Amino acid sequence: MRKSKFTESQIVAILKEGEAGMPVAEVCRKHAISAPTYYAWKSKYAGATVSDLTRMRELETESARLKRMYADLALENTAIKDVLSKKF
Repeated sequence: MRKSKFTESQIVAILKEGEAGMPVAEVCRKHAISAPTYYAWKSKYAGATVSDLTRMRELETESARLKRMYADLALENTAIKDVLSKKF
């Protein structure tokens, strides 16, 4: 997936300009984005603040870490059960 040239905080600022009453076409022209990009961002980041996005990213990182920990422990547990079942 292609990385955006805008950070999430910049995207939120651009969307706030549109919410403040500036026409979408003018916002898009000012920031050199297309209207579909604007509306895609609006559907993804609608009503979000920068602190919400930061917290969401932290939670996603923690969730991924916990999933990896669970996978490692499940694999270890299965290996231990296999060894114990073959021993007796």
